[in-house]
Amino acid sequence: MGHVVVIGAGQAGSSCVAKLRNSGFEGKVTLIGAETAPPYQRPPLSKAYLLGDMTLERLFLRPESFYSDYNIDLMLGTHVDSIDPASQTIRVNGDDMAYDSLVLTTGSVPRRLPAGIGGALDGVHVVRDLADVDAMAPRFTKGARVLIVGGGYIGLEAASVASKLGLNVTLVEMGERILQRVAAPQTSDFFRDLHRSHGVDIREGVGLERLIGDTHVTAARLSDGSELPVDFVIVGVGIGPATALAEAAGIEVDNGIKTDSHGRTSVPNVWAAGDCASFPYRDTRIRLESVPNAIDQAECVAENIMGADKEYVAKPWFWSDQYDVKLQIAGLNTGYDRVITRRTDDDSVAFWYYSGTELLAVDAMNDPRGFMIGRRLIEAGKSPAPDLIENPKTDLKALLKA
Repeated sequence: MGHVVVIGAGQAGSSCVAKLRNSGFEGKVTLIGAETAPPYQRPPLSKAYLLGDMTLERLFLRPESFYSDYNIDLMLGTHVDSIDPASQTIRVNGDDMAYDSLVLTTGSVPRRLPAGIGGALDGVHVVRDLADVDAMAPRFTKGARVLIVGGGYIGLEAASVASKLGLNVTLVEMGERILQRVAAPQTSDFFRDLHRSHGVDIREGVGLERLIGDTHVTAARLSDGSELPVDFVIVGVGIGPATALAEAAGIEVDNGIKTDSHGRTSVPNVWAAGDCASFPYRDTRIRLESVPNAIDQAECVAENIMGADKEYVAKPWFWSDQYDVKLQIAGLNTGYDRVITRRTDDDSVAFWYYSGTELLAVDAMNDPRGFMIGRRLIEAGKSPAPDLIENPKTDLKALLKA
């Protein structure tokens, strides 16, 4: 059956090796991770874990014993130096390791502020892995002044936690509005109002000029000329695919490690899945940064290594927790030209994205029913008339049968 090596012990890597074993793969399986902790959930890091509501062990995707029980060689705290596709080996800790199939689930890396504007000062943090959150957690003390740079979901989730813990929170977004890249103005308006109601100072259309301090950050100068004192800074300006290892090996990259519809890269016997991989989707190519995609794509790759010859058909969905609001997103809103608002009560609202008469996506706030039905409609290729969606008396479930 050969030797399957998986580089990257996150959600995708863990899902791949588990699927191999659960599907009856009897060959050797090795999972290599740079971090010292076994594979764990990332979404709760900036929410429940940072709040102290979730222990480290509860973060783990599977009990530590799972890997030995299923004869998976788990190599933690290990960096892969290089890949040699010609000899089908990787260089690890100065030794060569042969593979029959190699899966790259290297994930993504956070974008950081340049050192020239203070990005290397002590007290400047990103939110990506366990070490990042453990490093910033002691700074979350009541009354501390935190600046959050970036009004995407990571920045807003961090603002939510900081506000809950009694910090003085300022968030700057250089774009015209928070969530501008990923959501309609209606969703931006909803979350702006939510955060301001909890005391967060949101400044849109304002960028960071530089951070100030000798060794530790003490202040921030903004693009509007204002200066504010800070105790620490959280940078949430996006992530990029971790492709350096693949690029050095001559594997083709296109907004991530380029794969075909089955998860194969441009190099024989090398596959990719999760945040690091781009793949065909409808008439374009996309890369999805989400837990569901990491799981589904990695499991599809595992099946294909075993000969399934199965195409990966993405079904995008995402979520974000802020204060007492659970945002659930179904579909991709790219190309929308109309947004329909559906309210069912004072606590829940959903924004339905259309392109012409085609339903593209749904942003549902505290509306799990609307999210689930919207998701099923999108996956089935059904597009109810917008006026039906807007009418709160419409039985959404009946639309699935139409």
